[in-house]
Amino acid sequence: MNEKKTKEQKKIIFLKNANNSTILGMSFLKWIFLGTIVGILTGCAAALFLKSLDIATTLRINNPWLLFLLPIGGAFVSFLYSKYGKNSLKGNNLIIDKLNENADNIPLRMAPLVFLGTFITHLFGGSAGREGTGVQIGSSISEAIGNLFKLDKRDAKIILMCGISSGFGSVFGTPLAGTIFGLEIAALGTMRYGGLIPCFTASFVGCLVTESLGIHHAHYAITDVPDITYIIVFKVIIAAILFGLISKLFSELTHKLKDIFSSRFKNAVIKSMVGGFIIIALTYIIGTRDYLGLSLPLITDSFTKQITPFTSLIKLIFTSLTLGTGFQGGEVTPLFVIGSTFGNALSSILNVSPSFLASLGLIGVFAGATNAPITSFILGIEMFGSQNAEYMFMACAVSYLFSGHSGIYISQRISTSKSKSIPVPKRATLSYYKKKKTAR
Repeated sequence: MNEKKTKEQKKIIFLKNANNSTILGMSFLKWIFLGTIVGILTGCAAALFLKSLDIATTLRINNPWLLFLLPIGGAFVSFLYSKYGKNSLKGNNLIIDKLNENADNIPLRMAPLVFLGTFITHLFGGSAGREGTGVQIGSSISEAIGNLFKLDKRDAKIILMCGISSGFGSVFGTPLAGTIFGLEIAALGTMRYGGLIPCFTASFVGCLVTESLGIHHAHYAITDVPDITYIIVFKVIIAAILFGLISKLFSELTHKLKDIFSSRFKNAVIKSMVGGFIIIALTYIIGTRDYLGLSLPLITDSFTKQITPFTSLIKLIFTSLTLGTGFQGGEVTPLFVIGSTFGNALSSILNVSPSFLASLGLIGVFAGATNAPITSFILGIEMFGSQNAEYMFMACAVSYLFSGHSGIYISQRISTSKSKSIPVPKRATLSYYKKKKTAR
């Protein structure tokens, strides 16, 4: 105890004698070092994860009968989580709780559990994404590193943000969007600039590592960007309002299905098994397997041709059912699919280029569902280039507003209400409005 006090006293004396430049320089080097470690480890894990998803997708396409094992796969994963997962089942909301409240620790077991769970979901045909898995893997790794170096509470939060940034950036190949995601995701209306250098380092290094290990990320080309005119701006605003509303529909439907299935099936194993059977039935009712897994070809189609108007709604239902019945995986890639296909469908109504509205829909729906408009805007620039920047910013900002106080992460704190006319209790989270609606 005395030895600990002596160390603290020496630290205080050193800081008093050091000038600001020295202190900032040491802090800079410390976070470059820690961010690099997080980036390397998360990047390696993300590369392995992305390659495993490619294998799972190829196996599922080449062996259509694997779909019939979806109920068993879901039941197995739910059993693992109920037996060994503990608080890991909260997923990304556990990470956000940790940032906001310094609540439960992020267990290292979360990484292998979500890795295996997402692989099984995609192998057997569940409709889910990959961002949640990347973020949870990165957060588990960064939490372990923080414990290893015995970081204090403030630094522990920063290194956790590094894990979020590195996980997101590595999975999508977007280091700048990954950086901002880690700073922006915990609370509406707040950016945590204390993590700017650490998060960028972790995200940038993570992306470099995944690329060096042979991972190639998809990027899409916009064939026609219209000039800025009053009529085009008006059309973009109309589309962005609809992007916000459909993101709200996705978030609220997913949460509602989770509540319904959890109340009807107290046993998580049975719940996931029932969900698997429902997805199999829907697949045969629709008559196509395009909505299983990531559905990346649908994004490609939305940029290259006119697609059927109900594509986005069907993908929305498949994903909400998959996640609502306890399968593992992220929401972001399905949101990309929903947004791009919905934008494509609006193009014929608004008489605008399909690829133009597909790009705005991809980032706009993501902005509304995650309440991360700046991340979404930067993501658009990294994916599509800057020639569409003004329109992309409009789409993200308007969608964010019209999604209301809803979102896929119910642990997000509402630091700033989206309107001064909507009162928000101090330290309220999105779950406050979810409970309020349930009580009505």
